[in-house]
Amino acid sequence: MPLHLTKVAFAIDHVDQLSERLATRHAAGEAMTTRYLPKRVAELDGGSLFWILKHRLVARSPILGFGEAEGGRAAIHLGPRLILVEARPKRAHQGWRYLEEADAPADLGGAGSGADELPPRLIGELVALGLL
Repeated sequence: MPLHLTKVAFAIDHVDQLSERLATRHAAGEAMTTRYLPKRVAELDGGSLFWILKHRLVARSPILGFGEAEGGRAAIHLGPRLILVEARPKRAHQGWRYLEEADAPADLGGAGSGADELPPRLIGELVALGLL
């Protein structure tokens, strides 16, 4: 069972903005950088970075690997696709935190629910209202 990370989506108002930002970064070959490589990096193999938006876990990005970035920083390489998850309350924090597999929310849109066909902005608004 992989370990996951959580991170606040800073300066993001809607899920579609986060999706666009990640797609732009991936197209440019940019990785997310952090000051230090996570100590439990070996446990993160197969894990995801879960995004916190408005005090809720709303989406995840698969972690593809880790590397070095300029300035002695660590790079976290993320998959290009943002996967929406069942919204779950989560306090905001600085940097990243670990999330155990048992505590991770399930992906949204499984088993023919049709939720994965909704526009990301509408899903964000439904999550804010507590309807998803």
